[in-house]
Amino acid sequence: MQQITIEPVSRIEGHAAIRLFLDDAGRVRDARFQVNQFRGFERFAVGRPFFEMPALTARTCGICPVSHELASAKACDQLLAVAIPAVAAKLRRILNLAQLIQSHALSFFYLAAPDLLLGMDHPPESRNFFGLATADPQFARDGIRLRQFGQQVIERLAGRRIHPSWAVPGGVGSPLAAPAREAMLAELPAIVALIRTHLDRFKHTLDRHREHDRFFARFPSLFLGLANEAGTLEHYDGRLRFIDAEGAPVADDLDPGAYRQAIGEAVEPWTYLKFPYYLPHGYPQGMYRVGPLARLNLARRCGTELADRELALFRALEPGPVLGTFQAHYARLIEILYATEHIERLLAEPDILDQRVRAVAGINNLEGVGIAEAPRGTLIHHYKVNEDGLIEWINLIIATGHNNLAMQRGILQAAQHFLDGTPPREGLLNRIEAVIRSFDPCLACATHAVGTMPLTIDLVGPDGRLLDRLQR
Repeated sequence: MQQITIEPVSRIEGHAAIRLFLDDAGRVRDARFQVNQFRGFERFAVGRPFFEMPALTARTCGICPVSHELASAKACDQLLAVAIPAVAAKLRRILNLAQLIQSHALSFFYLAAPDLLLGMDHPPESRNFFGLATADPQFARDGIRLRQFGQQVIERLAGRRIHPSWAVPGGVGSPLAAPAREAMLAELPAIVALIRTHLDRFKHTLDRHREHDRFFARFPSLFLGLANEAGTLEHYDGRLRFIDAEGAPVADDLDPGAYRQAIGEAVEPWTYLKFPYYLPHGYPQGMYRVGPLARLNLARRCGTELADRELALFRALEPGPVLGTFQAHYARLIEILYATEHIERLLAEPDILDQRVRAVAGINNLEGVGIAEAPRGTLIHHYKVNEDGLIEWINLIIATGHNNLAMQRGILQAAQHFLDGTPPREGLLNRIEAVIRSFDPCLACATHAVGTMPLTIDLVGPDGRLLDRLQR
């Protein structure tokens, strides 16, 4: 078969290639999203003391370190067998929402917007954030401001914007200071107004992207996320819930600690990204999606006034769950609005400045599972320790991994629609990349499965001469 290779896939976090396989007529027969970087954090962590894990796993990623820190801290809470102080849970929620704001702003304004606003066929040399800043400086400034706000909230809570070490087993490392609280509250009205402006602007562009909505990973699938008893949008706590493409519960009220009863993990020899699937349906039929689109499909309401109004408009796009992953861009903007409203509500809680923010205990369980909603979707940390609290086994299931089967099917769907057997022009290939960007993958986080891909290590001298090569 002939093959078209798109490498690297641009404007995503991490390194990957898209390989399109053509039949004799030049039409797309198969497609693969191939992750060709390997990290292996599960092995790095073995032998480490459990209390290091939140800070250690935060280093998994520079884009969503808070998500790893919180999922890890929740797993460690289980090892201690403690209920953390109520104010600590609220502060963790604020940290997670701030992470959501900065990451979603990065995805929409920096990575996706060049396609959405400049156009899929815009010249590639300026189809990027710098080209966007030239064409619309205020749009670029607003994206920078939204991301800055999220990072500043993280810094005011945790002491640093990237790779904080604040969420700890049993709670958080320090209480919220009154000046930091007042500074955040003072900034929130302007941030709310800013995101509402861009929600309105994006909705006015939807007519231009009808074809992309129809062919960017639009198909029936399951959706997975955390759910709470109130049925509101959930990012930090709750039970696991699967729904089908009609919105009916498939598996409801699942104990996060028993996730392995519902989620299986497969590997393929041509990629380092695992393939989670809904276990009762088998592999690969058990495809499901996670992330902002899944979360809005799962929730009955957001639970904040302005976001609930936007959710009603989002729901009007189609009669059941929204199935096209292109609309994940829309969902991200709604989640940013929700996050700003929820942060404001939490900061107004009367106990938010309470000084009791950590429960102290020793090892009481030898196994713990922590689950949180990262910006890209459901994040699972599962640890087993010995009596001394040293990690003996770890499993991480990253949001991007959950979406792997859907990403594979999404690029095949788009490629079969946009490539008609004639030599493809650049803009059509960019549309296939844009399918991946709509999922907002974070590949450095997600590459944890050792398949049978060849591994080559080159030792190069200071003069550029190849001195040695090891191959597997």
